[in-house]
Amino acid sequence: MQVILLEKVVNLGNLGDVVKVRDGYGRNFLIPQRKARTATAAALREFEARRAEIEAAAAAKLAEAQTQAQKMEGLTVQLVQKAGVDGRLFGSVTNHDIAEALGKAGFIVSKAAVRLPQGPLKTVGDHSVEVALMSDVTVAITVSVLGEHI
Repeated sequence: MQVILLEKVVNLGNLGDVVKVRDGYGRNFLIPQRKARTATAAALREFEARRAEIEAAAAAKLAEAQTQAQKMEGLTVQLVQKAGVDGRLFGSVTNHDIAEALGKAGFIVSKAAVRLPQGPLKTVGDHSVEVALMSDVTVAITVSVLGEHI
């Protein structure tokens, strides 16, 4: 299936690229998420006519993400979880918990944007976490997990 990318997609291409993807990926993910459009002759003509408008919107989105990243740079978020005397949590701190804490701090971030490469946090202490605001814009924050002893 040939699609026109309407925004930059990691490991696939940039805005305006015509790429070949598997049918299911295009039909079930890219097109419903408005990241791509089926590459027909009419769609290509329409895209070229609106290219400047789409690029301006993408640039504005990127600038907004970069300003939010500058505000978030060096941010420390504190979370309190129940923990044992050895510093291990009874549960874990997930990307949902971190996104919720960032929301309370005034930053609207989806839980999918919070990257936890080693999985959920299971110990008390400071942990470095990456937040991907866009495919090009990532910011490192510190999550301080405090233990609440029962």
